[in-house]
Amino acid sequence: MENSINFLEGELKLTVNREKSAVGSPLKRKFLGFCLLATRNGVKIRPHHKAKSTVKQKLKKITKRSRGKSIEVLFKQIKQLMTGWINYYGIGEMKSFMNDLNGWLKRRIRQYIWKQWKNPRTKRRNLIQLGIEKQKAYEWSNTRKGYWRISASYILHRSLTDRKLVQLGYMDISAKYQFVHSNY
Repeated sequence: MENSINFLEGELKLTVNREKSAVGSPLKRKFLGFCLLATRNGVKIRPHHKAKSTVKQKLKKITKRSRGKSIEVLFKQIKQLMTGWINYYGIGEMKSFMNDLNGWLKRRIRQYIWKQWKNPRTKRRNLIQLGIEKQKAYEWSNTRKGYWRISASYILHRSLTDRKLVQLGYMDISAKYQFVHSNY
């Protein structure tokens, strides 16, 4: 490290940021948000775990239940964030991460919508509009289970299907990633 710093600062007249600079295995170091991944077919790049956790935290903030934003605004913010993130990190290998993130995000959205419906009467009316029979809608709208638990339940997966979320304006992020990744 000292030899590198001496050469860069002495010969090339560059300033080295000692806090960010380090010497280590290329498989363990982060560079511009990416790290290297050794595979059978050679070395590939993938987003660093910090970049993954940062995007998940940003999505968590956007889909926070108590925000009170309309679903259109929510989908617009998600689309803006994920389009930029996927366009930058799309060259990396992250198919399983994107599939997991997509499933988690759809669950957060279902939770957000269920919370917006608030009282049982509204829940029942909306479930009936989504094609659920009246008796089941009555039972499901009066559940005492929490929002997060309901978001993964049969209730919302049958009424707020993936197709319905897309109709409402949701951009399927794993499909977007596969499209962008296939163009690289």
